[in-house]
Amino acid sequence: MPYVAPVEKPGPLARIAYAVSRKRYGMVPEPLTVWAHHRGVMMSTIRHESAVARWKALDPACKSLAVLRAAQVIGCPWCIDFGSFLSKDEGVTAEQLRDLHRWRDSDAYTDAQRLCLEYAEAASRTPVETTPELVARLEQALGRKALVELAAMVALENERSRFNGGLGLMSQGFSSEACAVLPA
Repeated sequence: MPYVAPVEKPGPLARIAYAVSRKRYGMVPEPLTVWAHHRGVMMSTIRHESAVARWKALDPACKSLAVLRAAQVIGCPWCIDFGSFLSKDEGVTAEQLRDLHRWRDSDAYTDAQRLCLEYAEAASRTPVETTPELVARLEQALGRKALVELAAMVALENERSRFNGGLGLMSQGFSSEACAVLPA
């Protein structure tokens, strides 16, 4: 149970968001039930997430893996659960999900995916551990537009994970199959 009780009787806009979420995901994501306490937070988050979903410069599997690795580094069980669920539609394999916490030692990833994972990990640490050399290698491999998208996605996942962790949102059971796990 989150530290802030979910909105059980949502207003008109939240009711629409709940219905859309139920149709799309099979249930209402708990963060939405917490955002619903503040109409401005809920609406701006929905608008932002909708805009982000249209970004296409970065390979979808690279993006999903980077987002999941950021969630692992921060330690957000809810984001790992939901991100694992979404990643199947982005070309991420069950083996990649299982091995994500040990990506350096696994043969499941392409060179581009490894670079994205290295960046996600470095950018999600406190303090941030990215280097000019890593960014240069990413720009060379992905191009500038995809690099900027990667940085924005990792930063967004840091925001999501910190919000969810700060309010006690835990795994909700979206991933019934393979799921990335928190490192030991």
